[in-house]
Amino acid sequence: MMNCDAPVVQIPKGKYKAYPPIELPNRVWPTKTIVSAPAWCSVDLRDGNQALINPMDMTKKLELFRLLLKLGFKEIEVGFPSASAVEFDFLRRLVDENLIPDDVTIQVLVQAREHLIAKTFEALRGVKKATVHLYNSTSVAQRKIVFGKTKEEITALALEGVEIVKRYEKEHDGEIFLEYSPESFTGTELEFAAQISNAVTASWGISPSRKVIINLPATVEMATPNIYADQIEWMSRNLDNRENVIISTHTHNDRGTSVASYGTCTFSRG
Repeated sequence: MMNCDAPVVQIPKGKYKAYPPIELPNRVWPTKTIVSAPAWCSVDLRDGNQALINPMDMTKKLELFRLLLKLGFKEIEVGFPSASAVEFDFLRRLVDENLIPDDVTIQVLVQAREHLIAKTFEALRGVKKATVHLYNSTSVAQRKIVFGKTKEEITALALEGVEIVKRYEKEHDGEIFLEYSPESFTGTELEFAAQISNAVTASWGISPSRKVIINLPATVEMATPNIYADQIEWMSRNLDNRENVIISTHTHNDRGTSVASYGTCTFSRG
């Protein structure tokens, strides 16, 4: 029971600031309705697994993979094979035991770093269709505090990663698709998020036959769902070659509104 006689806690002035609204005249997402199912990519084996106190072992990962296939997923992020032996060995087992159906595209996450990309393609050997999900952090805080790099230097890291993926793609016997995430998207200036995403798609050689997935994650849920939807619609309006860009959204639950965030941004992807 709440103690109504408890003293009122005074929040220091200026400690918390409202998230600035997005300048988005004539936004259309509030009036839209879903008329067709979006494409779903399960990330339970990767992002879901790393959120567990006790991550899944090989047996549990295989059981979940089979369940995801049974549920009908055609795109499945199976792991981060350059991050650990378990992640690497799981993907190799899927390949070696021929457990990936021909109509399923698997996805692997990797940072824009050469030795990690090399390890990732080692794990992908023999995979017929794979999406390489490349990322690097772009947020204001991480550029300043973690990396001490300028926007230009952060962009250079992303483009170097794309060129490395392209190099390994030539040697891979199968289809490789590119997905790029400006990690910590919600903490990144929209103009810079669009700029670096456009640089990535141009470097990859985006075309109708070479579409690129741009993933815009709420890595930290910093604002309310309507703000996230505005951010997604703004990006949809400002990405080059929009007809060849697949916008992917990945909501987190820091404020307990991940489902609402996903629902609103579904209308705003254009």
